Amino acid sequence: MKKTLLLCFIHGFKGNDHTFGPNQAFPTHLLSLLRPLLPKLNLEFLIYPTYETRGDLTDCVNRFRDWLLNKVIDLEVSLGTPSPTVEPGVRVILIGHSMGGIVAAETAISIASEQAINGSIPNNGNSPDQGNMKAPLNSLMFPYIQGVLAFDTPYLGISPGVVAHGAETHYSKAAEVMGQLSGLASIWGGASNAAKDHQQHQQRQQPQKAIEAPPPSSQKQPDQKPQSGGGWGKWGTLALAAGAVGAITATGAAAYLKREQITQGLTWATSHLEFVGCLARKEELRKRVTYMMRLNKELGVGFGNLYTRLGKSAGALEKVSMVGTVLGDERTFCVVPQRDQAGDWKPAVNDKARDETWAHMSMFEPKDNPGYDKLSADARDMITSWVNQEWYESSAETIHA
Repeated sequence: MKKTLLLCFIHGFKGNDHTFGPNQAFPTHLLSLLRPLLPKLNLEFLIYPTYETRGDLTDCVNRFRDWLLNKVIDLEVSLGTPSPTVEPGVRVILIGHSMGGIVAAETAISIASEQAINGSIPNNGNSPDQGNMKAPLNSLMFPYIQGVLAFDTPYLGISPGVVAHGAETHYSKAAEVMGQLSGLASIWGGASNAAKDHQQHQQRQQPQKAIEAPPPSSQKQPDQKPQSGGGWGKWGTLALAAGAVGAITATGAAAYLKREQITQGLTWATSHLEFVGCLARKEELRKRVTYMMRLNKELGVGFGNLYTRLGKSAGALEKVSMVGTVLGDERTFCVVPQRDQAGDWKPAVNDKARDETWAHMSMFEPKDNPGYDKLSADARDMITSWVNQEWYESSAETIHA
């Protein structure tokens, strides 16, 4: 029976079906690189459909695991595998970009140990290191996970440079803009004061007027609702009259009018923050990597991360001494392990990207990532090195009588 190696791709936070390139470009390209090196296997890939990157991570992992289970069962049935849980005809490489790598690792851990690293881990009173982290692993995994390959997944957290370099750029621009606004504000203020003095002078020269009549009914009353601008028109007019600085106050007033919509927006944001909240829990991050290393050592599950690093174009940004002194010159999206074992990590240098986030988002775009070919080759080499040789050699074409 010719066996199948299934590559399953999982997008990251706010990603979609096109994360890995238009028209499944990267998965197709990667399979074309693997086929000459693994001729005895049937190679296939699946892309997990776009999913909501919000809410509880464990729920997301469970939904993905159920979806994967059904897909693998269908493949095993089509292959006619006699005992798929004992001798599987299908082995899976989970491939995740960004947070998709977290979902992949959590899935592998849950299949091998029936537990999750995300959130609190029940351990019958034992500490995690002495309890669940030492529990026996299930060597009869189903689906059988052969490896977890991540692309720029922040297994150890997001690099401080992502925030620091972004903040310094925005601060420099903001300082320049505020300087210009200060000059404009003085002009507006001077003009306003001059107009006010002129008006007061005119009032002193004119006789006292009678009380003005109420405005005609055709004119807009103060308590009427705005007719246009989606509720922002009135405050937008005030903001324009007062200038950019005054817009902050005007927007605050408009925010009160829009409080119901904003409350819904905060709920949306909170739900998404809950999904990525695991990136802020350092101990949880450490345990997840430790557990993946245990799967690698005891079950032969491959574990690697191809992480982005800025190349030549990074120097095009203005340098601020504090950031350069604290964070160094090697700018990455992920925190990179220095001493502890954390799997096979290889840099994916992008000489065109000017900041960490752009390099992170353009990994699978050849026009925006000059290192696309090397990235593909490194992924190919990792996957081929993880394939179990005994399982591979037992694969053969089915001979029909």
